[in-house]
Amino acid sequence: MVFKPIYILILFTTIIIDFIAGILIARCTGHRRRLLLLASIVTNVGVLAIFKYYYFLDSNITRLFSLFGYTLHFPSFLILLPIGLSFHTFQAMSYTIEVYRGNQKPETNFGIYALYVMFYPQLVAGPIERPQNMLHQFYEKHHFEFERIKAGLMRMTFGFFKKVVIADRLAVIANDSFNDISNHNGLTVLFSTVAFSFQIYCDFSGYSDIALGCAQILGFKLMENFNAPYFAESISEFWSRWHISLSTWFRDYVYIPLGGNRVKEYRWYFNLMVVFILSGFWHGANWKYMVWGGLHGFYLIFANIKNKALRKLRKTIMRVPFYTLINQLIVFVLVAVAWIFFRANSFHDSLVAILKIISLNGRQKLQLSFNSFEIMFSVLLVLLLLVKEKYVKQIPTNDNIVFFTLFSMLGLLCYLFGYFSDAGFIYFQF
Repeated sequence: MVFKPIYILILFTTIIIDFIAGILIARCTGHRRRLLLLASIVTNVGVLAIFKYYYFLDSNITRLFSLFGYTLHFPSFLILLPIGLSFHTFQAMSYTIEVYRGNQKPETNFGIYALYVMFYPQLVAGPIERPQNMLHQFYEKHHFEFERIKAGLMRMTFGFFKKVVIADRLAVIANDSFNDISNHNGLTVLFSTVAFSFQIYCDFSGYSDIALGCAQILGFKLMENFNAPYFAESISEFWSRWHISLSTWFRDYVYIPLGGNRVKEYRWYFNLMVVFILSGFWHGANWKYMVWGGLHGFYLIFANIKNKALRKLRKTIMRVPFYTLINQLIVFVLVAVAWIFFRANSFHDSLVAILKIISLNGRQKLQLSFNSFEIMFSVLLVLLLLVKEKYVKQIPTNDNIVFFTLFSMLGLLCYLFGYFSDAGFIYFQF
């Protein structure tokens, strides 16, 4: 509403339609239920298509028609992408789908349903919640619990630390290279790719920590969205640890309805590619995001083929020294390569970045505006983060002295070492 007040009507419209659809779906039978579900889905996807994909569809359809000698003109509109549209649209869709499946009773209190869609801690960037987890919590009485509040405050503060101290500092390194890819050598692009891999993780997981901590203070429990993804030993495990609310959404509402892995092998591979290309398209109206998603789909298909071919050698391979560490490094490299397409300003820049990395040699030096101290400090922060994720799942808050000491230290570190700029959270753009 800050940018365009009338955009609040987008939320009001979809909330009213989905609220009524949920009640009617529960009352109706047969094909009428399917029509009501379809109407709800079309409304939500239609709003998403107009506000997020209109210009993308316009340019690509116009270009396609021009190849055959036809001139096509779409109406011209000034469209801003509402913050969090992709998140609350998917959350609203999960409600009507679950009511249709019989897993959730329709919500008859309009205020409660509106609160489910617009619950402020996770409205703009998730996690994408399910009605089974959230709706009943709005009816429960939440008492003041100091221990719960301490845990929530600590999680929020650590989320801010990941954002302003780590992510925004790494953003300077990544932006320095990716915003001028042609004038940087392979070593610099490689270093920036690794920096962005941790930047996007700290940025997005930092927001999730803030959202979960804020909800926890209020007495609400949101689903976990991250679980140390860079310690995954396979791509499938990575996706069970990264953006969990989105990956499980696509699993439950797209992958399984398509047949999942209960179909012939070629169809299974098709299902995987569809899900990951759609996941890429969800992130943005640009071909590079679909390439990013398609790469992850290819990784999973290749992994399955490889595992089948090496099935008999699996026990022997697992005895290789540092087997777990090698797998984790391979997964990180594959994920980082895909991140290049995600971060680069264009598909062309992505290819240039990959070619520069392939052609790097030992004579190259880092071409960064950061001084050596800042670079080393950034590396140290990433290493400390990895140690924390490996050995400390939750920062202790039970002891008051420990809590106030750690809480104050984190706040002070944010103030002293935070890299403050006008950069918002990366996932606000989706």
